[in-house]
Amino acid sequence: MQTIIETVQPYVSTIATAAIGVLTTIVLAGLNNVKVKVNTWLETRTTAAQREVIHKIAGEGFAFAQTAFKEAGGERKLQEALQYASLTLSSQGIVVSQVELRSAIEKAYLEYKAKTKTVLATEAQPSEEVTQAAAKEAVSGLAAKLNDFLAQATAEVSNIVPVQVQSEPEPIPVSTEATQTPATTE
Repeated sequence: MQTIIETVQPYVSTIATAAIGVLTTIVLAGLNNVKVKVNTWLETRTTAAQREVIHKIAGEGFAFAQTAFKEAGGERKLQEALQYASLTLSSQGIVVSQVELRSAIEKAYLEYKAKTKTVLATEAQPSEEVTQAAAKEAVSGLAAKLNDFLAQATAEVSNIVPVQVQSEPEPIPVSTEATQTPATTE
């Protein structure tokens, strides 16, 4: 049982790595969708210069909350980032609704998360050549272990079952008389 687990483990690792890559791609595509929607929404409500300032300050607010409140939960960090960004924007004379500000901070968070996921995915995912080499090695190892297992099983069977060799085959008695049995139909 242990040898089966050891032989299957490289395949499971390869499949898990591929699944993580696919999931990362799906998550990044979803984050990109959200980013596009937030940008579109913000573009309709502010000027280009204001959007740039809002995004910078929202990014600063997110970074401030992320570093200053490491132990706090996500909602507390969001509230702190909102407070920081709101005070900073109002001091510069830019009036932004809480919804717009929250959207900008959420965008900064999604960009941060996308960057960290991309870094993790590229570090965790081996190249295709490495994966193919590992698969070939695993198949070779599986074949060798299967041969060993079959050889061991054959040896155990030959040790358990004594083989009797007959020097001459015994004749099978055959009746020379023909016998008929009547068939009945019901």
